[in-house]
Amino acid sequence: MYKRLINPKYTHLTSFLEKLPDVFETSGETIYTGRNLIKVFEVEGLTVNVKRYGVPLLINRFAYTFFRKPKGFRAYTYPYILAERGINTPEPIAYMEERSMGLIKYSYFVSIQSPYKSFLYEIGNMEVDEIKEFTKAFALFTSDMHKKDVYHKDYSPGNILCGKKDGEYDFCLVDINRMEFGPVNVEKGCANFARLWGQPSFFRYLAKVYADDRDADVNECIEWVMHYRKKFWKYYSGKYKVRYNLKFD
Repeated sequence: MYKRLINPKYTHLTSFLEKLPDVFETSGETIYTGRNLIKVFEVEGLTVNVKRYGVPLLINRFAYTFFRKPKGFRAYTYPYILAERGINTPEPIAYMEERSMGLIKYSYFVSIQSPYKSFLYEIGNMEVDEIKEFTKAFALFTSDMHKKDVYHKDYSPGNILCGKKDGEYDFCLVDINRMEFGPVNVEKGCANFARLWGQPSFFRYLAKVYADDRDADVNECIEWVMHYRKKFWKYYSGKYKVRYNLKFD
């Protein structure tokens, strides 16, 4: 192990963290498999999420070792920025790095497991009248995020969790290693909705609420939202299977 950063609040988990790379393959509950692997562990009364990032290609191992911040490191540091700006994301516990021959190998981001779920997949085939309250809350959340100079570059259903807090919809961002911090103009904000699932009525209402909250032109925002959505899904559907009823009009 080459590097370990631990949130001071969670130093009591040091023993678990030290052993984690050695036991990761054979313990915990797997919740996602792919190039990266995500597992959940129960540790000292806490439900802990561990994301292990796959070993990068050789050229990227050099880049992440000497020039760029690794994904796991960004995933660990960005929650502190979001917390300062009042945006919900799972609390970070630790970042760990394994190296081989001086180059980054596996890296791990450890956080508190969010109790929220990814409801945005479920609304893919719903008309807006079925989810109007949710849509309004989500549009306002996104507008607030953009006004706080936060832009999630992979703003897709799996990376936006939803739950209820004090009877109101509440949202939580995950997979936040690809973020931008800086001014978000209205057109760029509208483009941020492109990867979401949903029917045209959902996106039109989403654009209206977003425009109103940002003091922007409603018709222009609707046009931008629909344009960038169509551009993304035309490209995506040409390469992959779309898992909801995709309509453009």
